[in-house]
Amino acid sequence: MPSILNSRIKIKELDKSNVLGSVELLPDQIQDAWEQTKNLVFPSDYANVKNIVVSGMGGSNLGSLVIKRLFKDELQLPMEVYPHYHLPGYVNADSLVLLSSYSGTTEETLAAAEQAKSLGAKITVITSGGKLAEIAKINHWPLYLINAKFNPSRQPRMAIGYEVFGQLSMFAKMGLINISENDVLNLVDHLSQLIQNLGPENPNSPAKLLAYAAYDKHAIFVAAEHLIGAAHVINNQFNENAKSLTSEWHLPEFNHHYLEALSFPHLAKDTTIFFLFNSLLYHERVQKRVLITKELIEQKGFEVQLIQATAPTRLEQVFEIIQLGEFVSCYLAILYGIDPSPIPSVDYFKAQMAK
Repeated sequence: MPSILNSRIKIKELDKSNVLGSVELLPDQIQDAWEQTKNLVFPSDYANVKNIVVSGMGGSNLGSLVIKRLFKDELQLPMEVYPHYHLPGYVNADSLVLLSSYSGTTEETLAAAEQAKSLGAKITVITSGGKLAEIAKINHWPLYLINAKFNPSRQPRMAIGYEVFGQLSMFAKMGLINISENDVLNLVDHLSQLIQNLGPENPNSPAKLLAYAAYDKHAIFVAAEHLIGAAHVINNQFNENAKSLTSEWHLPEFNHHYLEALSFPHLAKDTTIFFLFNSLLYHERVQKRVLITKELIEQKGFEVQLIQATAPTRLEQVFEIIQLGEFVSCYLAILYGIDPSPIPSVDYFKAQMAK
């Protein structure tokens, strides 16, 4: 294992914005978001909405994707994450539109805000400031103004604790989902213990081993059910932290056509690694699918890393996987010799669009 991952000093030389600090503060983000949103109040008619649409891009829609998959059995309303300038045609006065932009300046979300207002939708906002916060205050929309003191990197994707639990608290106060204070405290305790095993001080950290396995490989993430959102978070953070090429698939769909894509090109076998996420909380047939899928992928000559979620609840499993993935993506960036924080290609693209 490269010694650089065992040294906080050497990591810090590359990690100038302290992404690792944001990774290790995930449980603090969760608890802080829960506390910050305790006094939020929503109009009573927000509990009577017929559907939920989230407008957010990149790191600002990660929380919604996690919630949609995690609470798929509990949510009694259709929930769609819609990353675009406009909203779906069915949005009307009976829709809840959640506008999510960490910066508050995302042009797609600001455009969607205008449309949501014109349609008379019920609107709520999660942001750390910017124009979106100003619009929310002018229109008296319910607003969670994130004070992300436990995200030293200041990157939206690394504020996943604020994003998820800010939204969870909002939905709970509207009566759309159930989550208790004990659920939050148990999760925080679980993650705090997990971090000790994943950090730089442990030379045999599972996150380090996975980062080393993923080095110079195209990573393909395969998950199911409640872990799909968590896998997407990892996918996003591999892209932005490690600047690494990835793909994302879901079971059981993966088994119905992608298995036939494992023969060619031959060179892919040396440059691709599969990460399969399994859980005893999956449907029993899906658990069987994971193991057979692993067997077939390995038969085709690809490396497979099976990651087993072990926590007792779906909520804890989701964040167990997110916490692991955050460490892996940060460590992988360090192995590549780069600062995980800057996103120069995305910034260049936005600058060109602004001209």
